[in-house]
Amino acid sequence: MSEPTRDKIIKVRVSAEEHETLKWRCPKARLAEWMREQCLNPDGDWVRQTKKAEPADPALLRQLAGIGNNLNQIARKVNTGDWAGLDRVAVVAALAAVERELSELRAMHR
Repeated sequence: MSEPTRDKIIKVRVSAEEHETLKWRCPKARLAEWMREQCLNPDGDWVRQTKKAEPADPALLRQLAGIGNNLNQIARKVNTGDWAGLDRVAVVAALAAVERELSELRAMHR
């Protein structure tokens, strides 16, 4: 099987010192071949650059913080076993309200 035709050219500017370093590191006579092997090695330790996340809407963050506070209050009561003053129906209703708020937020910020 023949090698694919290489018809794309990538120009890379380096200083004289960088050029000498590349030639010194290259164990082959052909620098371009060595650079292709180094850059296109599928076993290389590559990290793909990702875009930075867009800043979140402050109003959305406030609403999410409020929902988180509600969940924490519910969880604290449930986890301490303090069910005497709480009706299980009220807890389920509060969780349903949180779920409803999250659904509304999701719909607003799509």
